[in-house]
Amino acid sequence: MATYKFKLPDIGEGIAEAEIVAWHVQVGDEVEEDQGIADVMTDKATVEMESPVTGKVVELNGEAGEMLAIGSVLAVIETDDIPDEDDVAPVVQKAAPEPAKEEPTEAASEPETVAPASTPAPQPVAEAAPAPSPSAPILASPAVRERARDLGVDLAQVQPHGDRIRHSDLDAYLSYGSGQGYRAPGRSRKREDEEIKVIGMRRRIAENMAASKRNIPHFTYVEEMDVTELEDMRNDLNGSRGDRPKLTVLPFIIAAICKTLPDFPMLNATYDDEGGTVTRHGAVHLGMATQTDAGLTVPVIRNAQDMNVWQLSLEIARLSEAARTGKIKSEELSGGTLTLTSLGPLGGIATTPVINRPQVAIIGPNKIVERPAIIDGELEARKQMNISISCDHRVVDGYDAASYVQALKKLIETPVLIFTD
Repeated sequence: MATYKFKLPDIGEGIAEAEIVAWHVQVGDEVEEDQGIADVMTDKATVEMESPVTGKVVELNGEAGEMLAIGSVLAVIETDDIPDEDDVAPVVQKAAPEPAKEEPTEAASEPETVAPASTPAPQPVAEAAPAPSPSAPILASPAVRERARDLGVDLAQVQPHGDRIRHSDLDAYLSYGSGQGYRAPGRSRKREDEEIKVIGMRRRIAENMAASKRNIPHFTYVEEMDVTELEDMRNDLNGSRGDRPKLTVLPFIIAAICKTLPDFPMLNATYDDEGGTVTRHGAVHLGMATQTDAGLTVPVIRNAQDMNVWQLSLEIARLSEAARTGKIKSEELSGGTLTLTSLGPLGGIATTPVINRPQVAIIGPNKIVERPAIIDGELEARKQMNISISCDHRVVDGYDAASYVQALKKLIETPVLIFTD
């Protein structure tokens, strides 16, 4: 029997350290070869670390949120397998370790984060009502006790009609017998304060957003657009799409963005703060802000200018699914030249999106609503959508942003122009 020191491997791309996001095992757990034992995050992506051996976990190094250098020991596993003599040490027999001290339980800031090894075992739920005296036990079903606890009612104050307290007795007390009022059923219960450690993806998002707002002088321009004809075209295309994917409005907006950008090269650009240079990109590598359980990610549609609406729809679906399932590749999360952010039906009337640094602009279509409009002197119901654009004022002037949005509006309101040369 030997112990295997599982060192944090070289994840590539010059990464020197990684953050421990979550542990999937605890000291004392038996693990199988290739079983996931931890999630670690680099500045590119989250990677699951799998055990190279079968055995028993005897040591875990670091807590969720800590940074660990590449090559450092991540975990020590007692095993009969010996994959690498350099990483194996004989087992030293010693007294069983004392149980780990309990740490304050921290709510996970990301859905994939699991409780650390020191999380205490769940404790039985305490009843709100005081323990009855042996001479006068309080008899009530678990459902009645839970309801009373939720309402803050001491069951000792409730008069039963029979051998036990029932829901009807609790109702009577709430309606007539309580001299201090009660909270109506369905109202929110008071929650305890909780301290959440900002780690993993949420910490990376916080750092990136803070750096963007700290370094970039933002300004936002919003314009209303009539998308009635665009929606009619989309419905017609979907009606005859065959086995092709159903089109949303986003592929049309992306196609219109790509077609208008050549006349406004200052928008499809990145800004080097340290070098004081702006790179105007010829290709459109469009970042697509995507909400996932782990937080906001921005996969990139490469060479979006070369794709038609059907191809864009497929790529949007592929990247969104990869991001939400955690299968997105690191190279698919970098190299964007402009970002599109959309909340779909939740898009609101207008937004002021934050630029994805080092880019210099971000475009945000908002929700589509039907509003009355005067068309050729007649009142009509038209589908309207506002589009917001935030720009880096060091690189983009207000006039340029407004001119670009007006060019975009022309294509969106007359969608046939998107498909003409």
